[in-house]
Amino acid sequence: MQTFIFKHFNDLIVQQLYDLLQLREEVFQLEQNCLYKDVDDKDKDCYHLLLYKDAELVAYSRLVPEGISYEGYVSIGRVVSKTKYRKEGLGKLLMTETIQQMEKIFPNTPIKISAQKYLQKFYESYGFATVGEWYMEDDIPHIAMIKSSN
Repeated sequence: MQTFIFKHFNDLIVQQLYDLLQLREEVFQLEQNCLYKDVDDKDKDCYHLLLYKDAELVAYSRLVPEGISYEGYVSIGRVVSKTKYRKEGLGKLLMTETIQQMEKIFPNTPIKISAQKYLQKFYESYGFATVGEWYMEDDIPHIAMIKSSN
């Protein structure tokens, strides 16, 4: 059974915080071999969307209020899914729910993201448009993308 949990940082229970930090480390640091400060002082101001399959966290995203990552934009970050579940469509399920939650809590505010370049078409399918040229971030090609507010 799949279950979404959507909470502000202050409302997360310790196990949920542990789960999301463990999943981010597993994918971003270990799988992608990127050393960067994952716990970056933004988490405490953000909302967190966790997708559990039974008791296991299988996908996650961070919903960032305006002015924290970008002036004039809200943002989505730390989008991640567990390796063994990537062919099950959880990324699409997660992104659909993430955008719905963004529109509820941050209405009429455009969304800006820094997407890994290989996921450009995935984000375009959700209405994001490329802004500028690609760039390197943590030794991975990225592209800035914006989704206009509804």
